[in-house]
Amino acid sequence: MTLLTASIFGDFWQRLVDHEEQGLFLVLAGFILSFAFIRMSTRLMRSPKVPWWPGSVVSDSGVHLHHLVFGIVTMMAAGALGFLAFGRSPVTEICAFAFGLGAGLTIDEFALWVHLEDVYWAEEGRSSIDATVIAGAGMLLVLLGFSPLSFDTGSVSAVIGSILSAIFIFGLVAICFAKGRVLHGTVGFFVFPIALYGACRLGKPRSAWARHRYGARRPQKQERSQDRFPPDRRTERFKNAFRDIVGGKPSEGVAAARDEAYAATREATEEVKQRAERVAQAAEDLTHPRDRD
Repeated sequence: MTLLTASIFGDFWQRLVDHEEQGLFLVLAGFILSFAFIRMSTRLMRSPKVPWWPGSVVSDSGVHLHHLVFGIVTMMAAGALGFLAFGRSPVTEICAFAFGLGAGLTIDEFALWVHLEDVYWAEEGRSSIDATVIAGAGMLLVLLGFSPLSFDTGSVSAVIGSILSAIFIFGLVAICFAKGRVLHGTVGFFVFPIALYGACRLGKPRSAWARHRYGARRPQKQERSQDRFPPDRRTERFKNAFRDIVGGKPSEGVAAARDEAYAATREATEEVKQRAERVAQAAEDLTHPRDRD
């Protein structure tokens, strides 16, 4: 079994080397590991069951040193050493893994990039989970062979066409993000039809697109958007459960997802039952028409 596992991993690593993707794979591995560790660590710091776990770095004057600082320093050092190594193995691979570790620590506090106050455990802190999923998904899609852009340099017209295509794709992705359709924008950057679909769909009511193009200017679209995306809709509750699972509260997230799945199943079963009854009633009316006066 050990030899089989080693053979599989060896073949996988050789494939990465053949495609010159080992660096990105190590960045992704370090990214996932550091994010998982720091999320576990922050949960343990708040748990009374493990009082021995080390807490935050706070000075006597009350200055709190966030772990994104360590992540930034690690990325700076790994990036500089990586350029210095200039492709020499294994230094380049070590720097790639270290860069991923720093990126995971930094993006875990993404919410603090845009909020001056500490919102790590607040509702605004959920944006850190979203940013982590987006960054990880992007790297994974590249490893799976999805290319966001391709430039043809065979002729002047081909170069111009490639530039115009890139501008068009970036524009669609920007519209997706402006409409609050983050998932469509992220995946659509690699898979063009997804970006086109998201850009053509209705924007979310609290998105930048809705603020500037709906509202008083187009109240009907604003109303449609609010009806389509209510704050308590089931999809949003599933997303929050997923954020809890990824963000360090797996038991709560799994329980919430299970409850929502049960509720969705019950509602779907009831809807199917009602439709079946309507179809049966319509068939009965056709077979045995009622007497009309």
